[in-house]
Amino acid sequence: MAESTLQRLKSDWERFLHEPLPKPLWRFVLERYGVDIRSNYAGFPVPLLVGKASGQLSMEPHQVRMDGQAGLGFCVLKTVIAQDAQGNCSMKAWALPVTKMKVERIRGQDGTEGWTVTWVGRGWHKSFAAYLKFFEKALAIGAEHDMLVIPSIKAHLPASMDEEWRIGEYDFTVGELLKVWRTYYPDKPMPLEFDFSPTLAGSDRAKQQETIRHWLVNVPKLVRQAAEKATALPSKQAIRIGIKVFNALFDDAFQLEMLLTLLTEAAKGDGADFIVYANRLFDPNREFEGVKGVAYGGPDLSARNLRVLSQLANLRWQGLLPTWLPISGTGNVCNGSIAFRYLSCGCTTLQIHTFFQLPLSCYAKRTGSRIERALHQLLFDPEDGLLVWLLMAKERLGVEPLTVDALTQHDWNSIIGQRR
Repeated sequence: MAESTLQRLKSDWERFLHEPLPKPLWRFVLERYGVDIRSNYAGFPVPLLVGKASGQLSMEPHQVRMDGQAGLGFCVLKTVIAQDAQGNCSMKAWALPVTKMKVERIRGQDGTEGWTVTWVGRGWHKSFAAYLKFFEKALAIGAEHDMLVIPSIKAHLPASMDEEWRIGEYDFTVGELLKVWRTYYPDKPMPLEFDFSPTLAGSDRAKQQETIRHWLVNVPKLVRQAAEKATALPSKQAIRIGIKVFNALFDDAFQLEMLLTLLTEAAKGDGADFIVYANRLFDPNREFEGVKGVAYGGPDLSARNLRVLSQLANLRWQGLLPTWLPISGTGNVCNGSIAFRYLSCGCTTLQIHTFFQLPLSCYAKRTGSRIERALHQLLFDPEDGLLVWLLMAKERLGVEPLTVDALTQHDWNSIIGQRR
């Protein structure tokens, strides 16, 4: 990278320690560095490739407003547990309120230190009617700030191959969400994440690989059917389905098989439209607040996710995949090197949760919300910010401007090795 460009980055890093980040952020970065940090989520244009992952930080209107004010590209709402028209809910065990949260340091197997957030609690624990009201408010806030808002659901997953699917949960929940969405966007399909939460890894439901394959094949079909019933439109016009893949308690080979299953079904025309990869790791022996078995993040999470995504990307470069789907990468996105590696594996957006919750002392920036401080660190850090990596890639490609789409068309293993 040219010394003048690096000095410019250092200047901006110092400047924004005490000043608000410029709005819109993408325009400032494009004009100053020739890098376009806009992208696409589920086929929707977003003004920033960074968004907020579903979780405890996306369950109140004021949290969504803070995201919009900070300039996030999108926000995925807390996962609601599906129910049928009579209020029956087969996955009710996943609707537990959070009693306590703990942000703590964690050391990865390779010795790298990072952060994880632990809590007792799972999906949305309030009523479904309350979620619909929240979704409506969040859409209004998102429209005000040019930020895409995405609902997230978990619906019935049979514990065995013999158990019948409770289709009513899919039909009612997807239908009601679509009613809210279409009041704001009558002519656009609704993006929806289906959350295979990390706690499934410790559940009896996920002990058999055959059962998991069964879920991955059938969930997108059931969501599509529900959307068609609710709108009388072809599903592609009504909804865009994203599967948030969980880290199962099997080896990396099975994680890759899960992704290949989703791509195979997509190639047939009735699978998912995009993938979110991948949910937190699960430790069945770890205890927190009297509960045995908790999910965790940190360096081991990003290490595993990137190992699997790298294998998938290699198959892509070799032309060995049935099709390709947009991928939103998540899991320990806490610095530029990790963010760039997700992008280098073909991800077009990044979802963050833990990095938005660190103690204020962990951010160099001393003003603004945690979201804004985190963005400043993630993007502008002259030592290991994402812009350092993107500028190196731009120089290597010799393009002006560098776009995320151009970036994901290349194998960046060599540049990653050099930076190490």
